[in-house]
Amino acid sequence: MVHQTTIAHRLKRLRMSRGLSLDALVASMGHVVTKQALSKYECAKASPSPIVLNKLADTFKVKAAYFLKEPQVSVKFIGYRRASTLRKKDQARIESLVTEVLENRVSLQAITGWPNGDRLPIHAHRISKIEDTERAAEELRANWKLGQDPISSMVGVLEDHHIHVIELDAIDKFDGICAVAVDEATQTQAAGLVTSRGVSGERQRLSLAHELGHLVLKIGHNLDEERAAFRFGAAFLAPAQVVYREIGTKRDTILREELLLFKRRFGMSVQALVRRLFDLDVISEGYYRQWMMLINRLKWKRKEPGELEPERSQWLRQTALRAYAEGLIGREEVERLLGESFDTKEPLSLIERRAFMKLPLEERRRILSEQAEKLKSHYSEDAASGELQSGDFVEY
Repeated sequence: MVHQTTIAHRLKRLRMSRGLSLDALVASMGHVVTKQALSKYECAKASPSPIVLNKLADTFKVKAAYFLKEPQVSVKFIGYRRASTLRKKDQARIESLVTEVLENRVSLQAITGWPNGDRLPIHAHRISKIEDTERAAEELRANWKLGQDPISSMVGVLEDHHIHVIELDAIDKFDGICAVAVDEATQTQAAGLVTSRGVSGERQRLSLAHELGHLVLKIGHNLDEERAAFRFGAAFLAPAQVVYREIGTKRDTILREELLLFKRRFGMSVQALVRRLFDLDVISEGYYRQWMMLINRLKWKRKEPGELEPERSQWLRQTALRAYAEGLIGREEVERLLGESFDTKEPLSLIERRAFMKLPLEERRRILSEQAEKLKSHYSEDAASGELQSGDFVEY
């Protein structure tokens, strides 16, 4: 019964994460099972035969044992837009994908000794009014020793502080979300900030900073969570002191060319920068509205000039390759984690070591014994050679 429930949970999550209907999954499996049977498996009313289980594993490119293994963590989601019009089907797919990704990364963390998330500042910064977000952003930057300068790589900062960055193929009306993976003892094992793949760099950076706000802020019930998270994100990317120093404390006019320069400086869109200047009372409400109308007229809400390249996460590839090089996981597992074929030439020593470990114990002992005898004679020869070359130092 435990296996039946686990299989049901695993199967449904994998199917939803791939965006497959039951009919589509039946077709992908070559019609070796019916839609009705799959439905029973997902409802834990029946269990697949070993043949069907292996076919499911092949279809989803996982090992059959994956369906029988209880999840190490459960995933909680934070930060969906309150007024989001995201379809339930798409929301379920996103949650299934992120759950699968975080579970994989928790496993990779464990085998490589990467720190878990027990020290992450989740909801560590309590705010009771919108202005408190400025203080919270300053405190987090100080705790992370970021100084006051603009952040060159938002993805790098997050991964340096053990927060996973997860990119999903763009889904309509989805901007981002944050998620936390906890174990059975409700101890945090990992946190992930999720964004859409393919968006501009400035939009990606603010989305990540925004979701970071949802992760670290403890927001009072009287506050708009989205507004607070946005204000925090903007303050994290563009600290007030730096804005005042480089743009000024009061401006009646600001040129388009200036904003495009500051866009590259802070890694934020012109629209977000203008809002930041208004929030800091650098520009008036009237002037802010003028800029919003101009941005609409120029169609900059969709695409601004000088779009920045999106940042790339390196943690998964770097850690998976390390685990492979150290013999902790195999090639198939690397390909499953990265979602792509993996082609690299292994060092001969690594190939030999893996082949050696597959030999029976007695055979390994025999080989080691032979090598020890060879080394013994080798060192004896070296010792004799050393004696012939030894002697008192003579100064000339």
